[in-house]
Amino acid sequence: MTSSEQIKVLCVRSNISLSELARRIGQTPQNFNSKLKRNTISQKEMIQIANVLNVKYEQYFLLSNGEMIK
Repeated sequence: MTSSEQIKVLCVRSNISLSELARRIGQTPQNFNSKLKRNTISQKEMIQIANVLNVKYEQYFLLSNGEMIK
């Protein structure tokens, strides 16, 4: 699942529109929608989204020996 798809699912489950989410993270809905279409959401923006929706966001690699690379 792409970051854009994850954000769309998150919005549905959080009962918030994409436009409202864009405003809450300080972007115009048009700009945010363009980023979603191009799938160019940065990790910083993903963290912002998690913060405004009060959810946890994690991104890391987990090696077979249990080592985590964040």
